Amino acid sequence: MSNGRILVVEDDFDISNMLRIFFTGQGYQVEVAARGGDALEQCRKQLPDLIVLDIMLPDMDGYTVCRELRTTTRTSHIPIIFLTQRDERSDRIAGLELGADDYITKPFDIEELKLRVRTAIRTHQRLNMTDPKTGLPSGRLIEDQLRELMRSKDWSLILLGIEHMAPFNDVYGFVAGDEVLRFASMILNEVVDAKGTLNDFIGHASNDTFIIITRSNNVSGMVETLRSRFNEGVQSHYNFIHREQGGIEMPDGTISPLMRLSVGVVSDKTQRFTDIREITEMAAEMRRLDQVN
Repeated sequence: MSNGRILVVEDDFDISNMLRIFFTGQGYQVEVAARGGDALEQCRKQLPDLIVLDIMLPDMDGYTVCRELRTTTRTSHIPIIFLTQRDERSDRIAGLELGADDYITKPFDIEELKLRVRTAIRTHQRLNMTDPKTGLPSGRLIEDQLRELMRSKDWSLILLGIEHMAPFNDVYGFVAGDEVLRFASMILNEVVDAKGTLNDFIGHASNDTFIIITRSNNVSGMVETLRSRFNEGVQSHYNFIHREQGGIEMPDGTISPLMRLSVGVVSDKTQRFTDIREITEMAAEMRRLDQVN
């Protein structure tokens, strides 16, 4: 199992390649971006657990990248470690004021950087900020976004659940189940990136439940695309026999269907809410209605 996903933003190929090889050997999934714009694009498609960010980049400086990440809802929680040749106190303060979590100066000790990366990821997860399997915001970050809804307008909340996942885990094991969760996370990010806005929020609420808060005017199109892509794509996680018979045969001879998404949608455009509990209860009820259809 991966220790987490790291995005290295560094235009020096020797340094980025060395970091990729080293952290891959430490059990991390590592992606590299040579430009700030590429890093922002990659973050929108798949959230890393941590970003190692060089300040001197060819298209924009690391401070600009950090500011963009911190002011965009979907990426505001990602831990950032600045990596730079600068050692001025004012540069350190500038980076930390923008919301960076740490700062290390070139030339650096790779073992020290390893410890800082591991500490930042573990601290973030321990504070119930992200789910370790998907890297998506969880716990307190979801609660913060729900509270923010009471002070905002023109939003829709989409509650998504993976149906029939328990029988799948019983037969295929938890490792395969985690792969399904990461697959779902990838689809959510790609669909929201294509049909949502930069300030839309995606969270992993519980083991088989996800949440999207969107300002998109095309929520129905987003939901339809999420359903079709998940329901079609998840079939590849089953073996041929289970795909052919449409599910997993249970001990009593019944068939547990293939996994699919159930969806509940609520919006302040159609209903007024007095607290976040009303929002989540209504979304859960709408999802339950979808489960029986």
